[in-house]
Amino acid sequence: MPARYRDDLQSLCAGRLTVTKHPHGCLMVFPRPCWESFRDQVAQLPFSQVGVKRVFLGHADDVEWDATSRVLIRPELRTWAGLEKDVTLLGMGSHFELWSTPIYAAKEAAEMQAQAGAALDNLVF
Repeated sequence: MPARYRDDLQSLCAGRLTVTKHPHGCLMVFPRPCWESFRDQVAQLPFSQVGVKRVFLGHADDVEWDATSRVLIRPELRTWAGLEKDVTLLGMGSHFELWSTPIYAAKEAAEMQAQAGAALDNLVF
């Protein structure tokens, strides 16, 4: 866990995190209290959304960082997200997204290409 997040996470959840799949191909990393809130929302989805429940709840793994602030992620989650050597951790408010750096770079470039024009039209530089 990067140093810039450690102190806040230590006070919020004492290093206790939950990791699960994200439908966009990355992993979501939640501080435990934020996970519990998210989990409760997902659990209340109707039966017609059972596939969504499986993605988020069925793959959830509770983890804690070690003495050097590293988090061990199950091999099947690492493989699913394509995590190998270089990873990108993005703070998303209530959780983090953990991406394979090459996969995220390509996704971000495509996203910027597709949506940057419309999004930037309303900004003043």
